[in-house]
Amino acid sequence: MSEAAPQADLLRTEEVAKRYGSVVALRSASLAVAPGEIHALLGANGAGKSTLVKILAGVVGADAGKVAVHGAPVELRRPLDALGAGLGTVFQDPALVPDLSVEQNFRLTGVPAERVLGWLARMEVEVPDLDRLVKHLPLPILRLLDLARALAHEPELLMLDEITAALPGDYVETVFGVMREWRAEGRSVLFITHRLGEVLEVCDRATVLRDGADVATLTPSEGDEHTLVEAMLGEGAPTRTQGAREPDPEARGPVVLEARELAARDVLKGCSLELRAGEILGVVGLEGQGQERLFDVLSGDRPFDGGELRVEGQRVKPRSPFDMIRRGVVLVPADRLHALLPQRSLRENLASALYNRVRRWLTPVRGERSAVAQTVERLEIDTRAQRQVRRLSGGNQQKVAVGRWLAAGFRTLLCFDPTRGIDIGTKEQLYRLLRELADDGAAILYYASEFTEAPVICDRILVVYDGAVIAELDPAEADEATLLNAAHGLEEHAT
Repeated sequence: MSEAAPQADLLRTEEVAKRYGSVVALRSASLAVAPGEIHALLGANGAGKSTLVKILAGVVGADAGKVAVHGAPVELRRPLDALGAGLGTVFQDPALVPDLSVEQNFRLTGVPAERVLGWLARMEVEVPDLDRLVKHLPLPILRLLDLARALAHEPELLMLDEITAALPGDYVETVFGVMREWRAEGRSVLFITHRLGEVLEVCDRATVLRDGADVATLTPSEGDEHTLVEAMLGEGAPTRTQGAREPDPEARGPVVLEARELAARDVLKGCSLELRAGEILGVVGLEGQGQERLFDVLSGDRPFDGGELRVEGQRVKPRSPFDMIRRGVVLVPADRLHALLPQRSLRENLASALYNRVRRWLTPVRGERSAVAQTVERLEIDTRAQRQVRRLSGGNQQKVAVGRWLAAGFRTLLCFDPTRGIDIGTKEQLYRLLRELADDGAAILYYASEFTEAPVICDRILVVYDGAVIAELDPAEADEATLLNAAHGLEEHAT
């Protein structure tokens, strides 16, 4: 009896290359995804992961290389070609039109709305009002809407580009459930994430890209996070704990930002905190507990209707973000593109905060060029795609989002999930930068959606639950289990 022929790979790419002008996004990327597996695609920011996914999705064309599905060559000139080949994609950023309603966005996909709603029900996700504009929905819901739309096409290969970066833990488990279900049905998942613990938990194999080329295919269960990091960054890769240090309470200065019993539209319900000069104060919480509204209020982007807000002892009632910027309180949002001018150059983005008064637009700020150059050098920003910030990798975009405030100067920095979707090397750079800024006297409020991140960088950790701060934890005692229990309101700590 003859042996059965080996099953062809569901997807195979060979030496795929892509260049944007002088910027080489992919040099030679080869990848093989077997039927019935969850396959991770890993690499530092700028390694070419998202570019490869966009090629496979038919969004951009490759300059060279081959793509085959079930052993048959395919040409992916447009998204419909990819769907026809059984490739479905959830991109790194929501693929929804903000100024259209949920129902109108469903129509754009060419899939019946009831099938999308059916998948939301299967995932036990509350269905939003179909007449509501997409721009008014929270980011986690947008990501799950994208996932449901992709699933409604019943693809053989589901490609997920950083979907978990914007999700709280319970929604991450929902996504993992879908991935495992897809694998059990003999389909496959191509999964991009910077959370290496997720790779170890759910992935069967992992292909690593470095500098636009594949450098290794690994079995995560046979290694650990360090093995993956070493493959991504090469020898001498930084460890996750670099940038952390023993907090020194004596080094902290006076209170520079204070919230007293802040209340806002039944989202914040008596939220209080004190942020001191020279410290990094962490905030953690499950999705929807009021942390996003807290940062919106503190930055002046949303009003509050109860309690007090004080900046350096003075009571303030900001009417816009500019009111807080004038007082030296600035925000780095999770969605870096909301903080940037995507179509404009690197220089214009870094210099934008220098021009915060109308009269300054008429006379350029003296020393702009020097300030921009110093910021680029300090943050080690990749300038190869400097003509348009949208061409930069996600990590470099986040550096620009922080760097514009470095160029302009600030006293208090509000960082809302600043490492979302960036690689471990860039995370370590950001950790070191924030620590340097705090040591120089800056006050930093830092929200981390990834609970294991807060103890690495923060001097104190506040837990937000149901619109209020319910606990304060010492980072040395704040392991993931302790943080999760506190975030669910299951443990009480002195605040």
